[in-house]
Amino acid sequence: MRRFVRDNGLTLSFGIAFLLALVGQAVAGHADFNNQLADDGLAQVGFGDYLMSSDFAVDVTENWQSEYLQFFLFITVTVWLVQRGSPESKEMHKTGKESDKDQQVGRYARRNSPRWAGVGGVRQGLYSRSLGLVMGVIFALSWLVQAIAGVAAYNEQQLRQLQAPMSLGDYVGSADFWSRTLQNWQSEFLAVASMAILSVYLRQRGSPESKPVGAAHSSTGVEG
Repeated sequence: MRRFVRDNGLTLSFGIAFLLALVGQAVAGHADFNNQLADDGLAQVGFGDYLMSSDFAVDVTENWQSEYLQFFLFITVTVWLVQRGSPESKEMHKTGKESDKDQQVGRYARRNSPRWAGVGGVRQGLYSRSLGLVMGVIFALSWLVQAIAGVAAYNEQQLRQLQAPMSLGDYVGSADFWSRTLQNWQSEFLAVASMAILSVYLRQRGSPESKPVGAAHSSTGVEG
């Protein structure tokens, strides 16, 4: 058990932090939701009912979709785009998909390589893009759930104010939807851009996200 915890410490720590934050969001969101209902003169809802509500679903998924969009884009665009001096970038001469030898696929696969790395055709093609594909699919599904939950939450608010509800298509084109979406996207893009350029000049000793403290500013693709 100790070895398992040590070997998976990063995933376990962030997984626990995620669950704690999600519980905290649920508790705070439930209280805020009931405050809104009280202001509108409506009956309050229980914690379980709030967890099943569209308001909670849209608040959760609008954050998830922006995070997975960030990772999907960062994983895919760094195949071709580089930043001189950043450990978040490949070395300047390695832009593109790289050779089979560099990627250890096909006849260059090793004994301990994943099985699909050593085969050709569709399986190797899928596996060689599997990380980006999965991130993209999770983003798309989160975005879809956000849209469906968002229109339900929006229409609940409309009905409280005795106004007409909106269709899913109209909601996806509405200011409310894009305000929620873009306020998350812009923060993700800013965070990635900041990390890429700040890591050129700043250091964090011992972190794989940083270059070695003594590395030159121009050193690219080097991790500490």
